[in-house]
Amino acid sequence: MAEVSLVVAGAGLRGTGYARRARTTGATIVGVAEPDPVRRARFAAEFDLAPELVFADWRELAAAGRIADGIVIATQDTEHAQPAVRFAGLGYHILLEKPMATTEADCLRIVEAVERAGTMLAVCHVLRYTPYTRRIRELVAQGRIGEPISVQHLEPVGWWHFAHSYVRGNWRRADESGPVLLTKSCHDIDWIIHLLGEVPVRVASFGRLSHFRPENRPAGAADRCLDCPVEPDCAYSATRLYLSCLGDPRREVWPLGAVTHDPTEAGVRAALRTGPYGRCVYASDNDVVDHQVVNLEFGSGRTASFTVTAFTPHSGRQTRIFGTRGAIEGDGHRLTVSDFVTGDVRTVETGADAEAHGHGGGDDALADAFVAAIATGDGSLLSSDARESLAGHRVVWAAERARRTGRVVTLPA
Repeated sequence: MAEVSLVVAGAGLRGTGYARRARTTGATIVGVAEPDPVRRARFAAEFDLAPELVFADWRELAAAGRIADGIVIATQDTEHAQPAVRFAGLGYHILLEKPMATTEADCLRIVEAVERAGTMLAVCHVLRYTPYTRRIRELVAQGRIGEPISVQHLEPVGWWHFAHSYVRGNWRRADESGPVLLTKSCHDIDWIIHLLGEVPVRVASFGRLSHFRPENRPAGAADRCLDCPVEPDCAYSATRLYLSCLGDPRREVWPLGAVTHDPTEAGVRAALRTGPYGRCVYASDNDVVDHQVVNLEFGSGRTASFTVTAFTPHSGRQTRIFGTRGAIEGDGHRLTVSDFVTGDVRTVETGADAEAHGHGGGDDALADAFVAAIATGDGSLLSSDARESLAGHRVVWAAERARRTGRVVTLPA
């Protein structure tokens, strides 16, 4: 295969993770654009980048022209469309962090740009690439449960993860990023479409911001956890969460890495004193929903329901697939397959590592597929293309319209 070179726009957790994996497959990382000076310097040092190819802004990287075969775009959500269109125009193949963009118009601009340029686009729907997903699709294709009729799918975000990312963090406001169904769960809507092999025709949805609101603030609570007399009894204590990360290498990378670059007790306390991650969850400026249900109807008559909720342990997604001859239940790692004819119930190991970070191996598998697709020129190595990703995002926006209006929304063909 041909050698592959990549640049990265956005050297946070996601961008750096994909770059590291791509390097293990033989790809060369040649440039970066990252506004945070600490992250930028660390990335440049780790990948031994030439100083002239280290930029503070993706526009500066684009101004250098096409200096690599592909680019990983892992900027903030509202900063996806402009760089994707620009780098497609320069001839880059693109690995684009989800969501594709925060508006349908911007998604369409990206699709048109890559189609015009003839380049490959892989939106990071990493759940498609896990061994868990591959095994489920194999079982369904083999007819192990007959014809799939309905699906139940749960994304248990986790109480502290939701507070970290969607109450205090970058995705807390729809006007600054997007609704939770887009920024967190477009993964899952895409996964259901991938599993059933068709796009829904009708969507209904219900959900709201129920708990993380000022009226639920405990009596006597302070604006910041460091000052709060009721903090020891609060499930969402920032002090407890972030100080408990110290000494754990994985948790110091995430979630603590989003809070401070100084993984010491003094560094954590200083960040909680002045930064957004130290705020009371009942005194933030968040507005995204903390629980939502989406019901989907497909042209074949199949149905699916999806729930995303903050109020769970932090655990893997859980799915039930109901067929005419059997059923499958899964937890992201192993499957239980029931046969209605024989009465047999079997556990199927999927090969997913329960301890692995990166969506059960999906992150690494996607990076591998992206590098291989560039090296061979074979876009079929990617599980989805620009149009498929656009279709899934349109379902998300339809669900949001349904939630806001209380109506069932019919999707156009």
